[in-house]
Amino acid sequence: MGRLTTHVLDTSSGLPAADLAITLWELDPDGSRRRVCEHRTNADGRVDRPILEGETFVPGTYELIFAVGDYFRRRGLVLDRPAFLDVVPLRFGIAEGLDHLHVPLLVAPYGYSTYRGS
Repeated sequence: MGRLTTHVLDTSSGLPAADLAITLWELDPDGSRRRVCEHRTNADGRVDRPILEGETFVPGTYELIFAVGDYFRRRGLVLDRPAFLDVVPLRFGIAEGLDHLHVPLLVAPYGYSTYRGS
């Protein structure tokens, strides 16, 4: 059965982004969305278990919302008001037949990047 995983690296410090809130939403073709789950990253910047796995890992369009502003504020960074990046939404699709999707986030207060990991 398939699984969805992520990890977050803070490129401004060169460290994993620990204790960062992540929310997963499932998006319907009609524009509605359903909150699937919420997680926090561990000391390694990862979620302790797959975000989706087994029967919940189904094809569709999803969005991971990363609360990066709160993370940087807890680290003591003074951010602009409003912050340039407060939440980072990553919209992606899970295709039929996929067995593992890893969606990492590299983030700093003024930029981010992502890619389809392995």
